[in-house]
This record gives sequence, C-alpha cells and structure tokens, in this order.
Amino acid sequence: MTSRTRLLASAALAAPLMIGLAGTASAQLLFWSNQAAPIEETQAMREQVLSGFDGEVDFQPQETGPFITRIEAELEAGSGSIAVVGALHGELANYADDWVDLSGIDLSGITVAPAFLELGMLGTDEQKYLPWMQANYVMAANVQALEYLPEGYDINALSYDELVNWMRILAEETGSPKFGFPAGPQGLKHRFFQGFLLPSYAGSTVTNFRSEEAVAGWEMFRELWQYTNPASTNYGFLQEPLLAGDVWVGFDHVARLAEAFNQQPENFVAFPAPAGPMGRGFMPVLAGLAIPAHAPDIDASMALVQYMMQPETQVATLLATNFFPVTDAELPGDLPPSAQALGAAITAMTSGDDALPALLPVGLGDLGGQFNQVYIDAFERIILANQDIGQVLEEQANTLRSLMEQANAPCWLPDEPSEGPCPVD
Repeated sequence: MTSRTRLLASAALAAPLMIGLAGTASAQLLFWSNQAAPIEETQAMREQVLSGFDGEVDFQPQETGPFITRIEAELEAGSGSIAVVGALHGELANYADDWVDLSGIDLSGITVAPAFLELGMLGTDEQKYLPWMQANYVMAANVQALEYLPEGYDINALSYDELVNWMRILAEETGSPKFGFPAGPQGLKHRFFQGFLLPSYAGSTVTNFRSEEAVAGWEMFRELWQYTNPASTNYGFLQEPLLAGDVWVGFDHVARLAEAFNQQPENFVAFPAPAGPMGRGFMPVLAGLAIPAHAPDIDASMALVQYMMQPETQVATLLATNFFPVTDAELPGDLPPSAQALGAAITAMTSGDDALPALLPVGLGDLGGQFNQVYIDAFERIILANQDIGQVLEEQANTLRSLMEQANAPCWLPDEPSEGPCPVD
C-alpha cells in the first residue's frame, strides 16, 4: 500500500483541484444522486465537498423513485443532462452496460481498496464505477478485554477460532460471558450471517447456504454463543451494553457503535471482523460514482469523479454524510473519536489481502424481508433452540430457493454470477 497522503485541516478548507485535473469544465455538471438526501447533508455536499472543484456542479439528491425514473428516461432517449451518477452498488449494477469505462481516470497516489475496485467492474473488464464512500460493520472492544488477548494474536487479523478462544478465556477469567451480539428484535443479526459468517466459511451467501462449510461456520458460532452475554437477545444497538460494561467485545454496524467511542473514546478500540477459511467476509454498504454513456461532456464528468476520489474530498464527504472513505485517505485528528476509530477499522478490514466483500441483497424487491427472515430463523433454531444444524439448513434452504425463484434474482457477490435465479445447492 502506498504512503498515506497527509491531509490539510478540515473539509471546509478542502483544496481546489490541482491545475490540469479538471480541465476546462465550463458548463454546469449535474450530479444525480440518491445519497446525501437529508437537507443538512445536501448543503454540506454543495458547500464543503464540491466547492473546491474547478467547475460548477449542480448536486441534486433524489428519492429512489425520481432518481431511477430520470436515469431510465435518459437511457431510453439516448441523451440527457446527467453528468455523474452517485448510488449504491446494487443500483449501479442494474445499468452496467450504460456506464462509461472509468479505468482511464488517473488515481496515482491514491490507494482504493482492491476489493471495491473489483466490485466496480460489475463483472466486466471495464471500471464501470469508482467506489465513492462506504459504511460497514466492525468489532469493538473495551480496552480491559485486551488484557486477556492471548499472546501472538493480532487484533487486526483475528480468525473466528481465535475470537472464540479469546472469548472463552475472557469468560473464564472474569467469571461471566463478555461477548455481545445484536440479536434483539431491532438488531442487525441477519447481516452478520449474510455478510460475515457464511461468506467467511462457505464463500457464499446463497448458493452454499447448506454446505458442509456453512455447517462448520454455524458450529463455530454455536461455540461462541457459550461465551455471549444472554441479554444479547434484547440488544438492538451494541453501544449501550458496551457503555454499561455488560459487554466487553462485540459486533455491530458502525452507526450503532459510535456513541460508545464518542462518550468514552479512551475505553474502546475498533477492529476488523474475524476471518474464516474462505477469507475475511464483510458486508459493505458501498456507494459508487458512474458516468452515463450519454453524458453531455465526458471529460468534464471524469474530472468531477477524479476530484471526488482525492483524499481531501473523501474526508469532506465523510464529514458531510457520515459515510467513510473508500481510499487510504488519512483522517484528520479533529474528527469525532468514533469516526477516527471506526474508520481505521473499516480500512484495515476492506483493504486486506483476505478481504471478501459480500454485498447487500440485490434484485429481491419486496421479498427482501422474507430473505432476511431465512437467516434469522436459522439463527433462532440453531443457536437459541439448539436444533440440528444440518436439518435446519436443509429446511431453510428450501425456503431460500423458493424465494430466489420467486424474485428471479440472480446471484450477487460473493456468489458466482448466475443465469436466472441464484441457485441454492
């Protein structure tokens, strides 16, 4: 990885783009996005993020309906005024054939997480979009727990087996289980199984749902559950039991850990999710930047995308949206403690050699809730009811297969591309 670029002060002072980077962008560029839609975020994007660009930008965030309607209308017409599109991976993937190849944009001196660059190719040999910003899920620990970390364990490169052993030691030495998991009604437990456990053990979210490798992953989690605070079945946001001291180590979305780091920054550390036999599975909420093939000025659009990838702009975007950089941009010291700690953990997790991104479900439409329930039911039956793992996965696989066929949803990463519904072997 290249040396990190030293940043200048705050986002409001983000430096104008270097001469030659933006070319001679004279016409106003329409930045069409479904991100940063809240008024405060929109204003910050316009005044703090885009003000340093050498050209005029009209940033227009939209709700999903109008956002898609205009894109599809311009695609159908074969012409339009949208210069740059900013959206989530799954939305950009729907129009892969309609984006310009961005591989010619000069990113020298900027390191983008390789796994994200690959996602931006959308299964082609072209860079269909460039990663823009991300949210994610990470691990958090009370610094007291580090005293029980076995010698030789690297907290930034743990395996699941090492996590289980660490939690065993912690429980035995302190007299009670100290691991926390958001298993309550409002917890995001299904995202852990979809994006972390199954990918790390089976290299899959859907196709290998009932494989022997998936069984091994559930066996590991069953062992980990022995050292998990029983109150976890009530936890929605893990920051609360962390602050209360009921949990010393846990997993959750960064937004649901932030207050622990902001209130007691000296008491907590953040670190990547563990790795399994197939790699370090993680589920990014990844937004990207694409340029429609019919954009009015392709060169000016590319200059804007290049500007958005600069370290200063990436940090300005973090301050505006609370989404983290996708590059190795160095975070300034005056960021909130949560942004500093959680951002560093995300970077370590997503840029490692064993990084294995598992995307949010794509193409399920209004069946998304039923899809999530398959994983929730598996957890409740296997872990809470202690039912046979193989039998549960066999039965849940039938439900999952039916859902994929009903939605006619093709596979998404980490599963291999499919013709038609993603298969459940």
